[in-house]
Amino acid sequence: MKRTLVPGIVSETQAFAPLSPQQSVQEAAEMMADRRIGAAMVVEQGRLVGIFSERDLLSRVVAQGRNPVTTKVADVMTLDPHTLPPDASPREALTIMEKGKFRHLPIVDGDDIVAIISIRDLFAAVNAELTKDLEQRDTLLFGAGYGG
Repeated sequence: MKRTLVPGIVSETQAFAPLSPQQSVQEAAEMMADRRIGAAMVVEQGRLVGIFSERDLLSRVVAQGRNPVTTKVADVMTLDPHTLPPDASPREALTIMEKGKFRHLPIVDGDDIVAIISIRDLFAAVNAELTKDLEQRDTLLFGAGYGG
């Protein structure tokens, strides 16, 4: 069975925090810090228009000496980010993230925003899968109870 991003890695009930393009960078940074997230989707009239990440904050605000209180998210977000559908595989997500050199990827189903997946989500899923595979291998080779 093919493992998919939703529900395989990210639960559809896992809340994501959308930003408005008109919010200040300060508000965005506070929300991201409160929720302990590294990126947020920017949504306008229910449509994904961009993504705002820690990297955007660093390179487009701090490094350029912009005032986060007066700078709008719309002015510094990444426009039209790469996306994947919910039935995409974790490998597809990793490949796109590696090629694009980013760590967060929105998941959309047509025009519907489903979730956002991070490299951390993918790492945890791959790590769990590898651990399970190794345990099954050890049981097959050495019998039940090996390593326990």
